Amino acid sequence: MVYKIQDIVSYLEKVAPPSYQESYDNSGLITGNLSDDVKGILCSLDATEEVIDEAISLGCNLVIAHHPIIFKGLKSLTGKNYVERTVIKAIKHDIAIYAIHTNLDHVAHGVNKKIADKIGLVKTSILQPKKALLSKLVTFVPFEAKQKVLTALFEAGAGEIGAYAGCSFISEGIGTFTPSDQANPHKGSKGSPHEEPEARIEVLLPSFLEKKVLAALKISHPYEEVAYYMHQLENENQLVGAGMVGELAYPVDELEFLKSLKSNMDLQVIKHTQLLGKPIQKVALCGGAGIFLLPLAKRSGAEIFITSDIKYHEFFDAENQIIVCDIGHYESEIFTKELLVEILSQKFTNIALYLTKVVTNPITYL
Repeated sequence: MVYKIQDIVSYLEKVAPPSYQESYDNSGLITGNLSDDVKGILCSLDATEEVIDEAISLGCNLVIAHHPIIFKGLKSLTGKNYVERTVIKAIKHDIAIYAIHTNLDHVAHGVNKKIADKIGLVKTSILQPKKALLSKLVTFVPFEAKQKVLTALFEAGAGEIGAYAGCSFISEGIGTFTPSDQANPHKGSKGSPHEEPEARIEVLLPSFLEKKVLAALKISHPYEEVAYYMHQLENENQLVGAGMVGELAYPVDELEFLKSLKSNMDLQVIKHTQLLGKPIQKVALCGGAGIFLLPLAKRSGAEIFITSDIKYHEFFDAENQIIVCDIGHYESEIFTKELLVEILSQKFTNIALYLTKVVTNPITYL
């Protein structure tokens, strides 16, 4: 089977919806044509000139990177810097670049879960769940159509709460209406008041699925005119947000944990605050620059917080309450390329998938 770039993009955007990215981000298709056939996919943390060269040599026409190569607006394409040169080279060679950045950071099975798995954490949860990502649909259905409508709503993605599917609240009542002469009523007669026993159905859904769920409702509902309410909720979505917290299977000595962290994450150096002389079991983390989560890491009861890009004075904020580790931005997210291959291989078994061999880390150590 020949897949289009659109097929890959559609799948990735189900895994990590673009609406989950931060407002400053630029995830999505950066170069390329969605209607092109996919010849091969190269997965990388960054899209650089060297990565595009590698894609060319491998015969790949799609590069999937965690970091967007275009982060700020471009006013020209003259090749004056690495961003412009990368984009120009990709366009010249018909290579699509797709970025899946903070939206992949924010899903429960994303970048932070990959880090948690690498260091052996269990019982993981989002450290800072996002709000206003959920909606509630309320609709009214004649009793005999209740199950048909519910099934359609669930298949469209409604009714999932954490690890539970098929969630709804149903109450019973009487609906009243009078069909006009222009109506084509499923129940009742034109011009005559009618009472119908109905079920009130309430389901939660991710807000980005509103259109899909409403379409499923209208197709499955027997009434000519469907009554419904759609409300955006302020509830936290426990499966979407920044950072992660989890536990080790058993308490570990601080120095022993730091040594295993260095080994498991393939680190050359760890910058950390003073050791506190107590075992580590609860661990908070955030791939990339995550020091903004330090107050929540403390509040979670974690003994250690792992992230990167920490400024000098921000280390003081640990205040001997928690160990704070800076393991490097590249190092914290490098295994994202493996995550991308894992995600894609679950769906696309007959596409050539490659992990970049290019080290895109701009930092070196003596």
